[in-house]
Amino acid sequence: MVDADTSQKEKLSYKDHLTRVQKLWSAFIKRAFDMVVSGVGLILLSPVFGLIALGIKPKTGPVYYRGERVGQHGKLFQMLKFRTMYERPESYNGTMLTANGDSRVTPFGQWLRDTKLNELPQLWNVFIGEMSLVGPRPDVAEFVAKWPENVKQDILSMRPGMTSPASILYRDEEKRLNGANFLDDYLMDIMPDKMRLDLLYVNNHTFITDLDVFFLTLLAILPRIRKVKIRERTIFSGPIYKFYYRHLSWFTIDFVIAFFSVAISGIVWRTEQAVNMGFSRAFFLAFAIAALFSIGGTIMGLHRIAWRYASPVLVIDVGILVFLTSIVVVIVNRFVLDQVILHLNFVLNFALLTFFGMVAVRYRERLITGIANRWAFARGDKKSLGEPVLVVGAGDGGELAVWLLNKSEYASAFSILGFVDDDYRKQNIEMAGLPVLGTTEDIPDLVKSKDIRLILFSITKIDRAERVRILETCEATGARVVVIPDLIEILKKPVEG
Repeated sequence: MVDADTSQKEKLSYKDHLTRVQKLWSAFIKRAFDMVVSGVGLILLSPVFGLIALGIKPKTGPVYYRGERVGQHGKLFQMLKFRTMYERPESYNGTMLTANGDSRVTPFGQWLRDTKLNELPQLWNVFIGEMSLVGPRPDVAEFVAKWPENVKQDILSMRPGMTSPASILYRDEEKRLNGANFLDDYLMDIMPDKMRLDLLYVNNHTFITDLDVFFLTLLAILPRIRKVKIRERTIFSGPIYKFYYRHLSWFTIDFVIAFFSVAISGIVWRTEQAVNMGFSRAFFLAFAIAALFSIGGTIMGLHRIAWRYASPVLVIDVGILVFLTSIVVVIVNRFVLDQVILHLNFVLNFALLTFFGMVAVRYRERLITGIANRWAFARGDKKSLGEPVLVVGAGDGGELAVWLLNKSEYASAFSILGFVDDDYRKQNIEMAGLPVLGTTEDIPDLVKSKDIRLILFSITKIDRAERVRILETCEATGARVVVIPDLIEILKKPVEG
């Protein structure tokens, strides 16, 4: 028999490998997008570069400002900007921050700063790989040295960006800095919050969120939108993110399911009578059905559900959606089209196949693991698809423990075999979908016979001496013992005013 610990390690190792592959693929897509957009941008914006250069040259000397910044992995690089200050010694010797009304900035330079056009030369930094279109904004070494070491390591793990969530939220940073103590205000208030936002981005970024940040940046520099307050949550789950994950991705998945359901139903239909739907008609039908699913799912709120953690009760909602979609297809087929194209048997077949397909992709590994564990349990097989778990206490605390474990990120690495409880009225029945296997006296035998490696102690109402006895029994088995906090009792206490 394969050791349960080895099996769990293999699962976690596979997840780690999958995560690494996903990160490498995401990095490749991000870099490809950077190169294409920056390359095209440099070509298309070259006339704009020329006009800006004409506005700068007569007044401030060099067209470009090259500022040393800390890049990925702490490597220093020269970040390009259009020069916005007078060509004077104080422009070089003054503070690295620019406050509101800084006398070093020219009128034309102030306009460039307000419109963010002074940042356009960084397209070259992006093109050659020193920066990215979206990423934490690069800072000077003097400020980076003030960052906590763990923060510095995380933020500098990525290429710095031309824009970032912090850039959008603090697009008016210069106007916030006023008075003689503006540098202290920046270090005490603004810099810590920008670090927090950068960490949020580093830990949660995807290509889709990058698109949101990129296009929200373009909107934020428009004169009429510049003063509109953009919320933090809008940046990290913006319109592109919501459209992709809530609508487009599910539309694509449902289209594939509908197409195969139509194809299989068509094959079955052809065995009954000589018909030939054809690829184009099947494709159009699948597209129409997927569109109906998408519209219906949006109306019913199914696209706002995180299916990884969804309740099994929502299978009913999926069934209702498939049923209503089938009714629409039947009505259109019989009363709108000139001839009856689809027979009732065909509609019933594809509705059934579509229902099972939609449920399968939404519940995925939870469905597979649940079926496999049920099969293993029915056979009386000691092996399970995860580390065997026994829950002590079949009351509210036990149900809470099961719920917490099933909602865990590593839920598939565990297999809850059942409960033990000293209430004889609960013996040989199911609680929360799991059997009560015996009393606490049976714990040693259950651990040995079912190869249990983890015990969850979840009894909420118990005498102290009895609690100690049961915990000592559990610990004597050699299995790992985890005590679930008495959350139920805490929740039952009245909230003190």
